[in-house]
Amino acid sequence: MDDKRNLIFAVLLTGLILFGWPYVASYFFPTPPPVSTAAKSSGSVSGASTSEVSVEAAPAKLQAVPLGNALQSSARILVETPKLKGSVNLEGAKIDDLVLLTHRTELAKDSAPVRLFAPSGTKNAYFARFGWAGTGIIAPNDKTVWTPSGNKLTPSTPVTLSWTNPQSQTFEIALSIDENYMISAKQRFTNNGTAPAEIANFALLSRTGKPADATKGGSIFTHIHIGPMGVFDNKPNYDWGYIDVEENKGETSFSSTGGWLGFTDKYWLGALIPDQKTPVSAKFRASGNVYQAQVIPTRYTSVAAGAALETNSRLFAGAKEMAVLDGYSKKLGIPYLDYAIDWGWFWFIAIPFFWILHWLFGLFGNFGLAIIGLTVIVRGFMYPVAQKQFASMAQMRAVQPKLKALQERWKDDKPRLQQEMMKLYKEEKVNPLAGCLPILLQIPIFFALYKILLLSIEMRHQPFVLWIKDLSAPDPLTPINLFGLIPFDPPSFIAIGVLPILLGVTMWLMQKLNPQPMDEVQKQVFAVMPWFLMFIMAPFAAGLQLYWVMSNLVSIAQQKWLYSRHPVLREQMARDAEEKAQAKANAQA
Repeated sequence: MDDKRNLIFAVLLTGLILFGWPYVASYFFPTPPPVSTAAKSSGSVSGASTSEVSVEAAPAKLQAVPLGNALQSSARILVETPKLKGSVNLEGAKIDDLVLLTHRTELAKDSAPVRLFAPSGTKNAYFARFGWAGTGIIAPNDKTVWTPSGNKLTPSTPVTLSWTNPQSQTFEIALSIDENYMISAKQRFTNNGTAPAEIANFALLSRTGKPADATKGGSIFTHIHIGPMGVFDNKPNYDWGYIDVEENKGETSFSSTGGWLGFTDKYWLGALIPDQKTPVSAKFRASGNVYQAQVIPTRYTSVAAGAALETNSRLFAGAKEMAVLDGYSKKLGIPYLDYAIDWGWFWFIAIPFFWILHWLFGLFGNFGLAIIGLTVIVRGFMYPVAQKQFASMAQMRAVQPKLKALQERWKDDKPRLQQEMMKLYKEEKVNPLAGCLPILLQIPIFFALYKILLLSIEMRHQPFVLWIKDLSAPDPLTPINLFGLIPFDPPSFIAIGVLPILLGVTMWLMQKLNPQPMDEVQKQVFAVMPWFLMFIMAPFAAGLQLYWVMSNLVSIAQQKWLYSRHPVLREQMARDAEEKAQAKANAQA
């Protein structure tokens, strides 16, 4: 009875750890209240505070219009780079039309490229805008029509947008773009008027609707931060989701010197990056189904008549390719831009392993082979730990006959049985918990690898061999429809592919090599576990399934090799198998 109670307690504890950690963390480590946007003092910024400035109100509702109509409704300049294509809307100087040329919506090569930005008024509107706010001036707004210096923005041809107000004050946005996903905006205000002007530049991102996979919270397995994110005062902040901003009266504010903020999706990122030496006020706003990220200096700057003010900002709009993000962080001094990828609690393991996987992909040219190579490296790295675990299991297997004798002798006296078992462990110098420590050490590594394989855009739409055409999608081949021979798409919860089946089989084989639990209930639980995990893992990415299958195969090979070095254990296994066969024969007789 005690064994059963302990088993139930262990199962419940494991479930709480795996699925309840986010809720425990939110209780013991609550999200701090929004930081006030009160202005910070700085020698380079002067004038009144901008903390109460409304940069641009988020509309409560947008009327959906066809994308083609929206793109043709106003004058535009083209955007062309090796990775981006689109246009800039001269009405409002909005960067609202960008597609990612190297990433497609579907696996087919002729499928459309992924659209990141779309004009205001369309179904999935998503755009960026640079502008000014101030007092005593007529600033450009989202309806202002700008004059461009050229008709195409490319890495070799920057374009300057300009507009002059009735006060003879000129506003300019000098746009330049690199070969990846970074747009630079040099905002220049020239005060040709007769009086000083109080002014501050701003940048905003606006999007309509939430991504389908945006969530609030989640288990340690399913949680990926998708939604508002920023780095404020050199600290990444994942605390706010779309729903959180809505529930916080539609606005969340931060103060920071430099940093960045924006919206992170699973594979894509839109981020506003102010000058890294400027104190700024950052906001996330929600109104209806429209969400905005805004950044503005904490104070207005006074610009005398005849003087000018020039500021620099950037916009990242593209795929979360780790090498690109890391390069921007190092070369441009943008803090933690690579942390737009939510590596999780075990980031210190995940990031080095990602670079190993990235290197292996460059070596093999196949992401599946890279995963296999990473599996071998990880299992080799963990071999000393696995050897200690094996030694503990070997000791437990060696004393099992004596434990069985004790159980038979003291089956009606549980306290005495526990005493005798502890005495036996002490005499035989066996620690029944020694095998748990190696397992605990492997948990962070598994979760880190899980995050890598789940979030790496480098694995998206990457083939392996035969029927596996996309390692970021579940294994498509399932016996439920006779491997595609029957024209039937089974529900995801029963669409068990070949890799999940192999995962279950290899886990079952691993259990056969381990000492069997002495308690019958434990035996039943362990017998069901491989097939339970087979169903659990079926909807996950084939890349993760491949890693687990290969990890199991390497573990089986390691165990076989270790058994070959311990003839006594091999003999014990043979005796156990013979006793089991004899017991089965007696039962049938």
